[in-house]
Amino acid sequence: MEIIGGILILLGIILLIVGDIWFLIAAFRESIWWGLACLLLPIVQLFFLIVHWDEAKKPFGLQLAALAVFLTGFFIGALTTHH
Repeated sequence: MEIIGGILILLGIILLIVGDIWFLIAAFRESIWWGLACLLLPIVQLFFLIVHWDEAKKPFGLQLAALAVFLTGFFIGALTTHH
């Protein structure tokens, strides 16, 4: 089970990176200023998400799914090592 947990953690990290890059691409497509602000000031990503929901909802959804996969792997790993 530890291997499955590790695989899920790795998959979650990969999906999170892909979602973050996709989110930044959406911000840069809106304008270079949105892109730079989202890249340099992570709190701006929240504002971009709210203001440009239609452009940001899919990458944000992928990031949420990635977090769920990561946490599932983490908890599977934690449960199998401490029984």
